[in-house]
Amino acid sequence: MTVPTVKIVAIDDDPTGSQTVHGCLLLTRWDVRTLTRALKDDSPLFFVLSNTRGMDADRAATVTRDICVNLRLALADLEAAGAPVQPVILSRSDSTLRGHYPVETDVIAAELGPFDAHFLVPAFFEGGRITRGGTHYLIVDEQPVPVHETEFARDSVFGFSTAFLPDYVEEKTGGRIPAGAVEHFGLDDLRGDQDRLTARLLNLAGNACCAVDAEQQSDLDAFAAAVLAATAQGKRFLFRSAASLLTSLAALPPQPVAPADMGQFTRSVRPGVVLMGSHVGKSTRQLEHLTGNTDIAALEVDLGRLEAPDALIADLIAGVEAAAAEGRGAVLYTSRGEHRFPSKAERLVFGEQVSDLLVRIVQSLPPDIGFLISKGGITSNDTLSKGLALTTARVLGQVRAGCSVVRCPADHPRFPDLPVVIFPGNVGGDESLTEVYRIMSTAPQ
Repeated sequence: MTVPTVKIVAIDDDPTGSQTVHGCLLLTRWDVRTLTRALKDDSPLFFVLSNTRGMDADRAATVTRDICVNLRLALADLEAAGAPVQPVILSRSDSTLRGHYPVETDVIAAELGPFDAHFLVPAFFEGGRITRGGTHYLIVDEQPVPVHETEFARDSVFGFSTAFLPDYVEEKTGGRIPAGAVEHFGLDDLRGDQDRLTARLLNLAGNACCAVDAEQQSDLDAFAAAVLAATAQGKRFLFRSAASLLTSLAALPPQPVAPADMGQFTRSVRPGVVLMGSHVGKSTRQLEHLTGNTDIAALEVDLGRLEAPDALIADLIAGVEAAAAEGRGAVLYTSRGEHRFPSKAERLVFGEQVSDLLVRIVQSLPPDIGFLISKGGITSNDTLSKGLALTTARVLGQVRAGCSVVRCPADHPRFPDLPVVIFPGNVGGDESLTEVYRIMSTAPQ
């Protein structure tokens, strides 16, 4: 009997979940053929970029279901071909608790289950997110702040009132899973006896909901080891997590190119372009630092001109070309601040209009730019899947903590070998975007 190959499959609601790993594929399509290729790839994991964080709940459920159905077919094909794969399914989402929970995990459980448990593991150390005592924190000025006290909890689509994960689960499930039913795996559990931790996992059944603490990578290393031990004994688990859990599950060696050397992928000595769709306060501060500390040309994507996009795009591209003629890069940024709307539906429609505009901007960029930095999760997904029309992309590594670099293929019709930095909206300090821009601007001589 052929022993199944274990493959970690991350269904990612935006393309930033690869921010702690390297060498793996990102899929912007999920037909059976593409999924089969990824399941057979040498890397122990891959990501399916669903982009569901930019959708309403019904559409997110439909897309997630499509992925799961095709994944089930791909797995069946490989089983029939004598090359079985045992998937470890992970629903990767935002480390500040924004996203379609429990919609996506419910669909995955219905299509790929049954599961013995699903785990909420939002810790993301590279972004300063830790979980302690069941409460999820963001480190701000070296102090832990419960995430419900941050700007992220006020998101107009995915807002929430509590960072205590059992209460968060009760709130998001409308009471279907009461707080008292959420199993808590605390730091003492993760740092204690490994056999006892594994035994506790083996006792889970009926898709039990569990919240997992973690303050450092070694906590998740211990948790992942116990999970894999329990999985080897037949348990089936589902994960709703941020990126740091993937680091522990995949156990990859260090990336082959150091972050500070990522500029070696920049094409010749041409200036690069930064595309900023993210509107959170952190991104705005990073934009201000970038424009205040480099000679980059700042070009506003005026969202008040959405009704006349052709003229706006022409003006922006002219600005990029003028900056390049002076040996300067350009940052194209959407009007700052989050627009408010009477309903979530109207907000999402506006978001789609902005996304369509940014896609057209990417498609219109000069073909000889040196690199592209895409700032924001939804912006990055649209850049990869629509602006650059990539079906798959391989992660080269990180240029800084939380910021992955991928590269267009050599035969890309417009941007061959173009390096693209996926820079999440909620990652890094005020100076981080400037640091990444400078690294990528240091092309090999």
